[in-house]
Amino acid sequence: MKIMRKIIKIDEELCNGCGLCVPDCAEGSLQIIDGKARLVADKLCDGLGACLGSCPTGALQIIEREAEDFSEEAVEEFLADKKKQETMKTSSKTSGCPSARIQTFAPQTPCQMANKPSLAVTGGSSALSHWPVQIRLVPPSAPFLQNADLLVAADCSAVSAPNFQTEFLVGKVVMMGCPKFDDAQSYVQRFAEIIATCNLHSLTILIMEVPCCSSMVGIIKQAMEQAGKTVPVEQITLSTRGEVIARSQW
Repeated sequence: MKIMRKIIKIDEELCNGCGLCVPDCAEGSLQIIDGKARLVADKLCDGLGACLGSCPTGALQIIEREAEDFSEEAVEEFLADKKKQETMKTSSKTSGCPSARIQTFAPQTPCQMANKPSLAVTGGSSALSHWPVQIRLVPPSAPFLQNADLLVAADCSAVSAPNFQTEFLVGKVVMMGCPKFDDAQSYVQRFAEIIATCNLHSLTILIMEVPCCSSMVGIIKQAMEQAGKTVPVEQITLSTRGEVIARSQW
């Protein structure tokens, strides 16, 4: 039944598709579809506006219009189905694709590392310590996550930074993804479980200067809130030419 009530409105002209609003919507009613934030269904929006403060362009506002009444039951069903689909998707990718098999590579000794020619100069062996690296494919139970220094890197950073491996990857476990095109809420849930169970030593967020990339920071913050645990974080921002333009710790 439709009633007059408060509900979110999205200005598509102002929305840049950054996705910062998505993890702030606990009901999952906002998703990035075709590069824009969309309201999945009226009955999933409670109209309280928790997402408003995260929008950098002012594309979101609360209005009053005729809409389906908010349904907590519908939200629970929607989130449960979404989690089930994500689990099935990850399980299918992990079990069906040999390249997604969990692997940990033998670490090199300090002596080996000291005598190894520079990657940048000679194209020597990789500093990567494990496989896979995509956020969607790395389960929280992966053994290489335990007691790790975790690098959460935006996909574009690896091709932008000229010394990605030597400057950012050495000594770290890496998980890579794109918060604009992937499911931000599934990222939050995955990192929350990792933070809660893996006893991380530190976490480095490596993102690009473009607006959509900054939502990775919000994802990690929300994951820590859900986990009820904090980890020392270094946030590094690269220009589109791969230069470090900002560093901060929190």
